[in-house]
Amino acid sequence: MSETPTFTPAAGRFASTKLYDRGVALLTRERRWRSALLDLLDPKAGETILDVGCGTGSLALLIKEREPQANVIGLDPDAQALAIAREKAAVAGVAIDWKNGFANDAEACGPVDKVVSSLVFHQVPIEGKRAGLAAMFAAATTGGKVFIADYAQQTSWIMRQAFRFIQLIDGRADTQPNADGFLETELGKLCGRKVSADYRLDTPTGTISIFVVPRID
Repeated sequence: MSETPTFTPAAGRFASTKLYDRGVALLTRERRWRSALLDLLDPKAGETILDVGCGTGSLALLIKEREPQANVIGLDPDAQALAIAREKAAVAGVAIDWKNGFANDAEACGPVDKVVSSLVFHQVPIEGKRAGLAAMFAAATTGGKVFIADYAQQTSWIMRQAFRFIQLIDGRADTQPNADGFLETELGKLCGRKVSADYRLDTPTGTISIFVVPRID
C-alpha cells in the first residue's frame, strides 16, 4: 500500500493555520511582493488561472479583485486552509473553483492560461518540488506562463540569517535547497534556458523572488 503524501501546514509546524494570514502580512512585506506578482500575472478577462498551493485563498481572491472576469482555480492539500479560503470567498461574494490536491496534481486542472504559486515550494520535499513544478508546466497551455513567488536563492549573508526563521518553522531539509538555488536551477531545466528572478524583495524572513517562465514546447 502506498503512503498518503504529507505536507507542511501553511503556517509551519508549530502554528495554527488560522494564524497564517497574519504571519505572512507581518513577516514577509506581503503587500509589496503580492502587488508585484499581480502586476506580472496581469490577469485578463476570460483567462483561466490556476493557483497551486492556494492555502487560505489570499492570492486567488486578489486575482478576482483585479480581474473579476478571470476564471480562478485554487488547488491545495490542506482541508483546513481550503475551508478558510471558501469562507473568505463567500464573504467577498466571488466564485472560485477550490480543489483539494497537491502541486503534482496541477496537470489534472489544466489546460490553463497561467499557473501561479506563492510561498509553497520552499516547504516541499525535493522530489515534491520537482514533480510539482513539472506538473505546473504541464498544466499550462502552449505559450502559457508559470509564475513562482517564493524564497529562492539567498544571496547575501544577512538574508541567509533572516531565512533561518523560515527554516525553524518549516524544517531545514525542505527549505535549504531553495536557499541554495534549487528553484533557479529546476526552472531552467524545465524551460531550457537560464532563469533569473523578475523581481526580488528583501524581507525580515529572507529574500522573496518572483519568476515568470513561459511554457515552450
